[in-house]
Amino acid sequence: MQLKLVRHLWGITEPWEVVFPRIQASGYTAIEAPLPTTGDQVRFGALLEKYHFDYVALVQTTGTTMADHMASFRDQIARSLSFQPLLITSHSGYDSWDAQTNAAFFTQALELESTLAVPVAHETHRGRILHHPWITSRLLDQFASLRLCCDLAHWVVACERLLETETAIIAQCAERCIHIHARVGYEEGPQVPDPRAPEYQRHVVAHEGWWEQIWERQAARGDKVSTLTPEYGPPNYIHTLPYSQMPVANVWEICDWQAQRQATRFRQFYPDPE
Repeated sequence: MQLKLVRHLWGITEPWEVVFPRIQASGYTAIEAPLPTTGDQVRFGALLEKYHFDYVALVQTTGTTMADHMASFRDQIARSLSFQPLLITSHSGYDSWDAQTNAAFFTQALELESTLAVPVAHETHRGRILHHPWITSRLLDQFASLRLCCDLAHWVVACERLLETETAIIAQCAERCIHIHARVGYEEGPQVPDPRAPEYQRHVVAHEGWWEQIWERQAARGDKVSTLTPEYGPPNYIHTLPYSQMPVANVWEICDWQAQRQATRFRQFYPDPE
């Protein structure tokens, strides 16, 4: 099994023509981002091809009703296919829905996914259906084909703990995870100010243990490639100083540090074939 490092475009304001070669030089081989606007589609596709990047399409459903969210899911999925994505990740639905509405959404979403040649990973994300461990566990039990993008930093802040009591659910999610968002959260936020700092090492170790479980299950399934996005975000995800609003750390550096750290760790478990 090989690890494919994916770079997000969240918070990047420089032109793609400037950042894509920088991303390539840092060892990433794929881009994760929402669909470009209509006027930027040709340019975006050309740059993906020029730099030999795979594309992980990010779908974010919208609307006031389940039918609205389902319609936006269908529309974004359809538009993403023109880019021949490696994978689609989805921020799916809304956190206040009841069990019946959640089930109706996934019944329709998974029926659509069964017709696609590209896998779809529904993200464990605050504000969305999969916003905490227990609802996710119930839905995994209910829907055998539901696959996940695990961003467990969201659950750490939602539960205000490092999920020590939810090891069975973490294992259940590892069975279904097909994409990792490798950001470290802590009890009071979805992103530690700087994962390199000694005061956050117990959080780093906990998250890395979860990612190792996911890798183990992917290897056991016979997956050839594991994908990982070091999804550290810009202000206000990263902490800023009062008054000046200056970030307390450099997001580019943190993303690259996380990517290379996980690549090194991955090779310890799954060495490159000679």
